[in-house]
Amino acid sequence: MPGVGTGDVVGEPDAERMVAEPAKDSGYGRSPYQRDRARVLHSAGFRRLAAKTQVHTAGTDDFLRTRLTHSLEVAQIAREMGGRLGCDPDIVDVAGLAHDLGHPPFGHNGEDALDVLAQGCGGFEGNAQTLRVLTRLEAKVLRPDGGSAGLNLTRASLDATCKYPWPRRPGQPKFGVYADDADTFAWLRRGGPGDDTRCLEAQVMDWADDVAYSVHDVEDGIHGGYLRLRLPPLRTDPDERAALCADVAGRYSTESAGALAEVLVELLADPVLAPLVDYDGSHRALAALKATTSVLTGRFVAAAVGATQDRFGGGPLRRYAADLVVPRRIRAECALLKGMALRYVMRRPGAQGWYERQREILTELVEVLVARAPEPLDPVFAPLWKAAPDDAARLRVVIDQVASLTDPAATAWHRRLTAAG
Repeated sequence: MPGVGTGDVVGEPDAERMVAEPAKDSGYGRSPYQRDRARVLHSAGFRRLAAKTQVHTAGTDDFLRTRLTHSLEVAQIAREMGGRLGCDPDIVDVAGLAHDLGHPPFGHNGEDALDVLAQGCGGFEGNAQTLRVLTRLEAKVLRPDGGSAGLNLTRASLDATCKYPWPRRPGQPKFGVYADDADTFAWLRRGGPGDDTRCLEAQVMDWADDVAYSVHDVEDGIHGGYLRLRLPPLRTDPDERAALCADVAGRYSTESAGALAEVLVELLADPVLAPLVDYDGSHRALAALKATTSVLTGRFVAAAVGATQDRFGGGPLRRYAADLVVPRRIRAECALLKGMALRYVMRRPGAQGWYERQREILTELVEVLVARAPEPLDPVFAPLWKAAPDDAARLRVVIDQVASLTDPAATAWHRRLTAAG
């Protein structure tokens, strides 16, 4: 690959960068991974997460999480968990901060819409897009040929962001690299086991993401009034419990619905969930709700750390020296909380019409950009469109442009460009 160099630390492949850079900050003693963390924090893509949907549409409530606040929380959980295992804390921090940089407007609904629209260039997946943002689309370092090397992060930090380190495969919806990023992917995986194994830091980030997703989305659902009224019927209605467990088994868990139902009964009886039913938005209720989220987060993290140390020893554990071990019961509890957010928040009455409108906005926006490019494209993307060798490559540039937009920007672009037509 053009521009491959030894990076900050000669002889340490984990610290290599795709484009060699002179040593910096020697007087401050910053590690290569601390520099990586700073690059993600200061990136344009990271700032845009402030106006991208987590579960609720960004900007609809000051309490609710966005992709930015979610990413900060994932990074904090991952850093603490990784540190306890012996990982380099800055590597897992980078992975937590960066893991959602590729997510498009309108959350997972937008991701699904763009995957349909991008079939002509290999589809769309938020994690594959994250790799593209980090190594190609962000403006920080140029390759010797003048092309972009993105943030030019170290190999270890890039590898830690790869939740799904494989290309798209039939019947496997999740993947982490597009075909035209294969060379970059091969470089960052160099020195690994040569298969689909994820490094420990990526596994820590992935579990931190699950923990934050499950606990915090339930917290937001309680605050928004969508979930607390559902908990008493769940305790008394076996049919409703069965329906929830069927949702979870179909989307979030490898456990059977029957096995999940047993865990759900015990989880609903756990006193830690009691404040969720009595929530009224008062200061006392907010404190009780926060205590619940803290207990659940601590439970999920401690279980994974303890089980991993029991199997692999006290550490330090890092890179490919161990796999994260999460007890089945803990995974089931986490999946059930995610299922509550899915069933009672994302699928709440009245939400479907807005989801359909989001898909219409993205579909029409991609269509108009394909028809009129390069003129409407940002100055970053217009030259890439002009240099693209074929229709598939030009479509990928359009998808990159749309994926980069925030929720409000996507709506504004759609309004402006469709009105102009």
